[in-house]
Amino acid sequence: MKLAVVGGGSTYTPELIDGFARLRDTLPVSELVLIDPATERLELIGALARRILARQDHAGKVTTTTDLDAGVAGADAVLLQLRVGGQAARLQDETWPLECGCVGQETTGAGGLAKALRTVPVVLDIAERVRRASPDAWIIDFTNPVGIVTRALLRAGHKAVGLCNVAIGLQRRFAALLDLAPSDVHLDHVGLNHLTWELGVRRGGPDGEDLLPGLLAAHGEAVASDLRLPRAVLDRLGVVPSYYLRYFYSHDEVVRELGTKPSRAAEVAAMERELLALYADPGLDEKPALLAKRGGAFYSEAAVDLAAALLGDGGTDVQVVNTYNNGTLPFLPDDAVVEVQARVRTADGSGPVPLPVPRLDPLFTGLISHVTAYEDLALDAALRGGRERVFKALLAHPLVGQYDLAEGLADRLLAHNKEHLPWA
Repeated sequence: MKLAVVGGGSTYTPELIDGFARLRDTLPVSELVLIDPATERLELIGALARRILARQDHAGKVTTTTDLDAGVAGADAVLLQLRVGGQAARLQDETWPLECGCVGQETTGAGGLAKALRTVPVVLDIAERVRRASPDAWIIDFTNPVGIVTRALLRAGHKAVGLCNVAIGLQRRFAALLDLAPSDVHLDHVGLNHLTWELGVRRGGPDGEDLLPGLLAAHGEAVASDLRLPRAVLDRLGVVPSYYLRYFYSHDEVVRELGTKPSRAAEVAAMERELLALYADPGLDEKPALLAKRGGAFYSEAAVDLAAALLGDGGTDVQVVNTYNNGTLPFLPDDAVVEVQARVRTADGSGPVPLPVPRLDPLFTGLISHVTAYEDLALDAALRGGRERVFKALLAHPLVGQYDLAEGLADRLLAHNKEHLPWA
């Protein structure tokens, strides 16, 4: 089995390699190709990847290349984990929205729109080249904003699934609190990428006993602390929102907080420099502990599980993915991309089929509908360009929603992204 990783020079990659090595029985990878234009980083991480596999007696072959077409040729699956503009662009995404009193974040709000505009055209070009080189390959997208990027891929007819680590992170956290094996914890996970709620925490599977009320009663403070939300919010909602809901439920507080501390991008950039120095040590043959602070916890387990289910008989049948709505949430268009539990391994190999979702409270459907409308406009702007489309997407976003803010943010977005947006 051949897998290709576009963005293989990412400091995330050793986490992925570690998962491939540990979970070889689930996903028997024989060849792994790391693809990245950053030659120096690519060779550094490729060498570490080989040492990690050797340490764990994995016979898989690791190769590196800057040639995308050659790298994806013959691949069974292609994982996308790229960042157009690197951490420098992320720093801008997290900074200029604050000048307008709006949250600065790389996947939501104005910063998230900037990332979508930079990313969608690049990903679509990559996907077309994958289709020519390996027409049967699955594309697994871990590149943010996952929902918008996955929708772009699906609309263009690609065999694509979006993947996020939020659900698996919550599953592992709840399993630890409940003293259960992660495989015994099933989440009623509903919403859009980075806009989800856990409506239930079930023992054993989709039809199992709902442990969520007891979890909140016994461990509500711990869960609320993880999410950086007041315990009372969880009690009143009766569900567990993802930590990205903090940008909506505590927007003004978050803006004040972001204005008084270094940005996450600056922290990550410093961490990456330290990680790359560690990776350069020829004696290092395992992922360093520092990598756990980089983000993307349990990404490797989620990626292995998804790839195994898509490509063969391995992996978990039901997983949280980003895929077409197709009536799952009846208040959304069928071609909206939702993040829900889905049956991944299907008889015809056509890809994920979402599980039924119970009728949702308007408290959730309202925000989901609102953000879906923004994502429609964001994708249109990413595909066709134009300042007016950018303005309308910003005006539609619930974290903006005022014309003067949308005007100011549109000007800043274009000024900071000219090198990545030819039409600008």
